[in-house]
Amino acid sequence: MILAVAALLLYVTNERAGTVTVIDTATDTVINTMLVGTRPRGISGLYVAVSHFRDKPARDRDGVIDIEHKKRFACGIDPEGIAVTPDGKRFVVSNEDAGTASIVDVKSGKITPLVTGTEPEGVAISHDGRWAYITAETSSTVTVIDLKSEKVAANFFVSTRPRYALFSRDDTRAYVSSEIGSAIDVVDAKSHRVLTKIKLGKTDHPVGIVLWNRRLYAATGRGNSVAIVDLASNRFVKEIPVGQRPWGIAMTPDGKKIYTANGLSNDVSVIDVATERVVRTIKVGDGPWGLALIQARR
Repeated sequence: MILAVAALLLYVTNERAGTVTVIDTATDTVINTMLVGTRPRGISGLYVAVSHFRDKPARDRDGVIDIEHKKRFACGIDPEGIAVTPDGKRFVVSNEDAGTASIVDVKSGKITPLVTGTEPEGVAISHDGRWAYITAETSSTVTVIDLKSEKVAANFFVSTRPRYALFSRDDTRAYVSSEIGSAIDVVDAKSHRVLTKIKLGKTDHPVGIVLWNRRLYAATGRGNSVAIVDLASNRFVKEIPVGQRPWGIAMTPDGKKIYTANGLSNDVSVIDVATERVVRTIKVGDGPWGLALIQARR
């Protein structure tokens, strides 16, 4: 009896090309590229936020596409960030131009829109599925959505132009990257308030973030690097040079490799976490933006 091997695949949204590139992380090589729509950005699981479906009338163009089942959800204007709930039954997407976030039931298609801060972008969902954090770059706020009641529970201010948010594994803390503030805000995820701000280097403009043990790794956009933060001391440690304008970032489940989507050099950097060095550069499509790691069967 031959058992199927679980392959860990990296999906890369290419904003300017309107495509998604698929990379086999075992070999770090491109195995597929697919057209998905205009300006794909956020990706979570196999759900991709796109500005326009190619064959839909104007009123139905913006939304999310399930690239596995070819199903589309017209759920908001100019969707950007997206996160799927742990049970896979719903996803939350930020609609930048509308100033809203939409909670979408995957099976029924029911859409629940909620008002957020101005120009919402990042979406993070706690591991217990209770809370969604929506960062709003222009108002420098985070909107807290109670996914149990599907209502806004709170709003709080963070550093200037927040981009991404991330919950700790035990959901007691959340971390928010602020691009112009050059900081990581540490948040009490129970009371939804900022505890402290970790300042990065002057040229660091943190966007995408990942977490491993007591270290946080932030793609720094125009800083062209990944910044490392020690969460035990809440201090900036060092930078790892990568490609040009890294935005999305992903880490393998074993914590051994980090990937960055480099939007100006049109490639993905592969970082060996142990040596803190780039060990490979993978050419992808035009304008790589978001990354998602998916377990798939060969």
